[in-house]
Amino acid sequence: MIIFPAIDIRGGKCVRLTEGRFDRETVFDDNPLAVAERWVQEGAEYLHLVDLDGALEGKSVNLAMIAAIAQTVTVPVQLGGGIRTQAVIEDLLAKGISRVILGSVAVRQPELVKEACRKYEDRIVVGIDARNGQVAVEGWGVSGGIEAEELAKRMAAAGVKRIIYTDIARDGTLTGVNVPSTRSLARACGIPVIASGGVSGLNDIAEVKAAEGDGIEGVIIGKALYTGKLTLAEAIEAARGE
Repeated sequence: MIIFPAIDIRGGKCVRLTEGRFDRETVFDDNPLAVAERWVQEGAEYLHLVDLDGALEGKSVNLAMIAAIAQTVTVPVQLGGGIRTQAVIEDLLAKGISRVILGSVAVRQPELVKEACRKYEDRIVVGIDARNGQVAVEGWGVSGGIEAEELAKRMAAAGVKRIIYTDIARDGTLTGVNVPSTRSLARACGIPVIASGGVSGLNDIAEVKAAEGDGIEGVIIGKALYTGKLTLAEAIEAARGE
């Protein structure tokens, strides 16, 4: 199971939101590149980047910083936030991003996702962000009008190889991962799922690890790392079952 340290970028800074609310932001570092290098030094195998400004504006905003991270670190990087055209997907992959995460377009333009999967295969990931089981889009501010499990099944049928599932109500709250919903979604769609939202400590890593057999292949950790609830080394050790 892979641990993905999260680096959420807004206004060029490394921040964390609570429940996806932009009015509940905490700035943790002014230099996201330094943060990325720190996580790699501490053993990260893969980094999870989010362009929060991009998610709101519908286009990549912090591209210079994101490209610098992708081209500097020695591990692969996945990126989400405002990626809504084939041209942007192609540009990001060319700039060194290993996997792009499509969110809103999975609901609004499923044919775009299908075409991207045909062209780029497992370099395309779909991010499904849900509140009470209902998908939210456009920076989590708008209902997508579809249930998370139904969207997951449609995306798997469209050729998506991997999904990131975030329970918005848990994100940034340190209240625990919604393992039952994540497990249910993984079973429903039949493709690997990465859990996101709510990690509070090693007990959550153990819970997600126990569901690995149901198709959960990793977990994204944000605020718990930045606030010292656990270290990256501890999380990686627990994920490996050591």
